[in-house]
Amino acid sequence: MTRECSPPAPTPTGTPLSGSVLAEAAVVFAVVLSIHAAVWDRYSWCAVALAVQAFYVQYKWDRLLQQGSAVFQFRMSANSGLLPASMVMPLLGLVMKERCQAAGNPFFERFGIVVAATGMAVALFSSVLALGITRPVPTNTCVISGLAGGVIIYIMKHSLSVGEVIEVLEVLLIFVYLNMILLYLLPRCFTPGEALLVLGGISFVLNQLIKRSLTVVESQGDPVDFFLLVVVVGMVLMGIFFSTLFVFMDSSTWASSIFFHLMTCVLGLGVVLPWLHRLIRRNPLLWLLQFLFQTDTRIYLLAYWSLLATLACLVVLYQNAKRSSSESKKHQAPTIARKYFHFIVVATYVPGIIFDRPLLYVAATVCLAVFIFLEYVRYFRIKPLGHTLRSLLSLFLDERDSGPLILTHIYLLLGMSLPIWLVPRPCTQKGSLGGARALVPYAGVLAVGVGDTVASIFGSTMGEIHWPGTKKTFEGTMMSVFAQIISVALILIFDSGVDLNYSYAWILGSISTVSLLEAYTTQIDNLLLPLYLLILLMA
Repeated sequence: MTRECSPPAPTPTGTPLSGSVLAEAAVVFAVVLSIHAAVWDRYSWCAVALAVQAFYVQYKWDRLLQQGSAVFQFRMSANSGLLPASMVMPLLGLVMKERCQAAGNPFFERFGIVVAATGMAVALFSSVLALGITRPVPTNTCVISGLAGGVIIYIMKHSLSVGEVIEVLEVLLIFVYLNMILLYLLPRCFTPGEALLVLGGISFVLNQLIKRSLTVVESQGDPVDFFLLVVVVGMVLMGIFFSTLFVFMDSSTWASSIFFHLMTCVLGLGVVLPWLHRLIRRNPLLWLLQFLFQTDTRIYLLAYWSLLATLACLVVLYQNAKRSSSESKKHQAPTIARKYFHFIVVATYVPGIIFDRPLLYVAATVCLAVFIFLEYVRYFRIKPLGHTLRSLLSLFLDERDSGPLILTHIYLLLGMSLPIWLVPRPCTQKGSLGGARALVPYAGVLAVGVGDTVASIFGSTMGEIHWPGTKKTFEGTMMSVFAQIISVALILIFDSGVDLNYSYAWILGSISTVSLLEAYTTQIDNLLLPLYLLILLMA
């Protein structure tokens, strides 16, 4: 099935638009226009212009993927996903700016503008890349992208300070280099849209860490924020280092495995910990221990989470034991079995959000580091666990894990954690997160933990009416919306800090819109859906 993102009439050199791509684009445009109506300033007009040009350029990316003409090897079981991915950072920056402006925090208000400008810059770069390698040159699409890009650059030039422009260009430069390195090292792990979203976010985090390291002042910033930045950048740099190193040596030998563990200790103790010490001005290990065991509530939560982690491991072992006893060597875990982990994650995050969000913030960061490290061990076949992890996790693969890395569990963790990590805490004061915005920390729980899980289970077991052009069903989507509404009611009962203030219509519209996006998108929904629900709830 071919896909096109251009006007309804097919072009002589193109192919007709698929219904699923058009429906996905319609949902994204509905979100963009909703944010535009809520913000209504020059930056939101830039977002609209960016969405229009991304809609046209997405078709060019799709055609490049179909023809095998893309510069790198992308995941082939999905469309390019340029439009939904292009709009995440700009829209997130816009709503962040509005909320911080309402909270009277000019620093984070400007930060939101920088986030939006950075998102637009990396999205425009991805568009230019697609247009530059498309043959013959798509004149009409080039004109539309040029006009949209010209408007965005003109407005941002007159809105950003010199320092902010330099910051945007720094992120763009890092993004270009990360694209060249990681897309070469990790073929078929991303679609162009997923690469834009993931690598754009990593580039922004890396630039923020460099900036704060160079301008660090004692007592400036929250150690919790620095901990996240250092962990993310440290794990990415560690992966690049070992990927380059194991090009020249066999990673599956005992000698290489011992070297891997020694170098991990060297990088952790010699680079990451000193870097974190410079930022927080105290011993990182002592700070972490004091933070984790500061109150009895935290001790109880950590014990509870340890039990859930043990339960998750038992589920993996049980499913693999069933595979061993099955006659079919190609036995795969059913959809319901894979969704067990979604239920476990919901049971993990909800108490953390209610009782201690800073602890959840740090615990999710530690869990992310552990997940990435174990994926390195599996990918490089590091002894003694590498081959065991390959065998255990292969049971839970789906069509989205077509590359050398298994990323779905990491995306699940990110989807649940990003609503906790992304909202600046100084902008959550003075009632700026009242109404529907009180549900922002629960965006991952609602969109992925509840909505995606219920849609998948009921759609695969009871669904009969399929959405046009997709495998998703109407029954699954309706049950997803219904389950999320029930979850909101339960949140109101158990979390006394949530006051929706009669914003029920906006909440229902946001949940329904994101559920429709889940039905039509072919991108990683564990990552995309929470971000769009977060954006809508913050607006």
